[in-house]
Amino acid sequence: MPKFHLVLLIHAHQPVGNFDGVLERTYRQSYLPFIECLARHPGVRIGLHYSGPLLEWLSAAHPEYFAQLSEMAARGQIELIGGGFYEPILVSIPFADQLEQIERLSAFIESHFGKRPRGAWLAERVWEPQLPSTFAAAGIEYSLVDDSHFISAGFEPEQMFGSYVAEDDGRNVKLIPGLQALRYLVPFRDVGEVVGFLRDASSRHPEGMAAMGDDLEKFGSWPSTYDHCYTHGWLDRFFSAIEAESSWLSLTPPGEYLATHTALGRADLPTASYTEMMEWALPTPARMRFHEVRQRFANEPEVLRFLSGSFWRGFFSKYSESNFLNKKMLRASHEIERLSRRRRGITSAQRLAQAHTHVLRGQCNDAYWHGVFGGVYAPHLRTALWREVIRAETLAESVGGRGRGEPEAITTDVDSDGADEVLVTSPQFSAVVKPSDGATLAALDDRRAGSTLINSMMRRYEAYHDRLRALASGGPAPEVSSIHDRTRAKEEGLERRLRYDRWPRHAFRLLLFAPHKTLDDYDGLRLEEHATFAGGAYRIEETAGGRVVASVEAPYGAGTLRVRKRFEFEPAGDAFDVRCAIEMSLLGASSADIETGLEIVINFLAPDEADRVFETADGSHRLAWSGIAAGPSLRVVDGWQNVAVAIEAQEARHFWIAPIETVSESEDGFERVYQGSQIMPIWTAHILSGTPWTAEIVMRIGPAH
Repeated sequence: MPKFHLVLLIHAHQPVGNFDGVLERTYRQSYLPFIECLARHPGVRIGLHYSGPLLEWLSAAHPEYFAQLSEMAARGQIELIGGGFYEPILVSIPFADQLEQIERLSAFIESHFGKRPRGAWLAERVWEPQLPSTFAAAGIEYSLVDDSHFISAGFEPEQMFGSYVAEDDGRNVKLIPGLQALRYLVPFRDVGEVVGFLRDASSRHPEGMAAMGDDLEKFGSWPSTYDHCYTHGWLDRFFSAIEAESSWLSLTPPGEYLATHTALGRADLPTASYTEMMEWALPTPARMRFHEVRQRFANEPEVLRFLSGSFWRGFFSKYSESNFLNKKMLRASHEIERLSRRRRGITSAQRLAQAHTHVLRGQCNDAYWHGVFGGVYAPHLRTALWREVIRAETLAESVGGRGRGEPEAITTDVDSDGADEVLVTSPQFSAVVKPSDGATLAALDDRRAGSTLINSMMRRYEAYHDRLRALASGGPAPEVSSIHDRTRAKEEGLERRLRYDRWPRHAFRLLLFAPHKTLDDYDGLRLEEHATFAGGAYRIEETAGGRVVASVEAPYGAGTLRVRKRFEFEPAGDAFDVRCAIEMSLLGASSADIETGLEIVINFLAPDEADRVFETADGSHRLAWSGIAAGPSLRVVDGWQNVAVAIEAQEARHFWIAPIETVSESEDGFERVYQGSQIMPIWTAHILSGTPWTAEIVMRIGPAH
């Protein structure tokens, strides 16, 4: 008798840089009980995908889990699925790296489980039309995308119960449509409702297929799902119900289904991801309008099918921090590829291989985007990827013969935003000066420690902030249909921490403000600083070795104020120095007294840890501290990374210091996240016409101990 097929492709992933404690908790809550439950139901056969970072952790921390997976794969209960080893968004990395990512995971699975995967999990189901060429070249026969991908291409919902072929440049890959309806049913609705959905689909498509691709973590580690799935037995009941319907229903691994069923036809799909991702990628004002329109037509599916948001690359426009990291990674990848084309000795080849692995690790997708999931607001995930790319750059430059002597500066558009930056490098450090943004320091890396020192997030207005305000005011909560629109605050008073930066969180931003302003105004972003000098476009005057000079002028009071900013980068043994000097000249007026701050941003993570501190003349303070420190010097210490930053600001009255904290949304609810500290020495600049006023900050970056 012909059977209807349920195809499940369950995906498990942990990002590069995630905490061991998080992995262990997720293992106990989700990975282990899911497999134990699956083992109790031998008639349930599914596809499983584990990303490379998770597989590496599992093999070291829980080899017994590996053994159980091997046993289940050998008896055909699970099909292990490939993909990019470090779970990159494939379309955001070079083609050669796409192939290498897929090959590494395929080889790992073949080595450990005895069979090379035929299918590939597509990270975040981010599809672009050129991907069939990638998959075909990598030996991949099929992947899964969402039904929304097909709907946006004009397919009808009733066409989603079989597979299709996508083609690029004459190369094919089979695509399975994953049903959003099943994603929302499993495991959140009654088992009988899920079986009813499948029975209804079977009556319309007797030999067809209903597929779902979704996260293994939703079975236990998402909020409230452990008790639901295991304590109260939802997953056991679901698997038992599927087994009980075996007369008409078969739970079939994806590769097996595709091997025995002909594709329904061709699918030419546009750029797409799952529905929620395409909404998240929109700029916030557009996202809010888009959401309102979808709500307005929530009961009109014929309208909704034609509404789609942005595509994944939109996050590079939405979050400059994501774009900067991506372009830094691409630059390193292209340099490694260039060097690899030349014949090298064994040592150089080994270094380039190590550098390539670091780049591939730096392509892990989580820190490049943000929604309910996604980690652009997670500093430990961003820092982990920066560390990988720093190490790749350092190794590549050691092979290429650059960076062996004095610092060198090149002018180039580092972040592909249409404006040139100045990239300064040496064996000890890498720095990026951004003239178009107030001649600020956009990046500063300590290559000895593999540490990025700035790496903060601009506090932006996000669409979900209105939900947090409504929650705080006691207003009506919106109806919750999935994890994507839950409203829960992890601490009280978060709405009072909502504030929005005027500028990106770069270092050495010149802030000129009124004398009555206070630390509270600084922390609350109420300085009302002069825009041109803080974030205007400076003109590059000089780049030579480790020296960069830029200037700008603008009306100020009754005259014109000219500002010249000079950076000098110098190696200093096992440390290096960064000097930033400002020179302000007044034209057309006799004098002016200007409150002046030169803001530094440093992010050393974990602000409550005892080995992450400010050392000031008044004593030691952990990084979460906010206050006024006596001038002219202080030290910021990260004992974990073994990095310290000594700051000297001669003649500064004092330092204003405040933490930079974002309020962002995660699967656990709204949370406050430390993104670094803003540290600003304060001077009163008394400027006389014809007599420049000067100030200088010297930062020495070196070992903490």
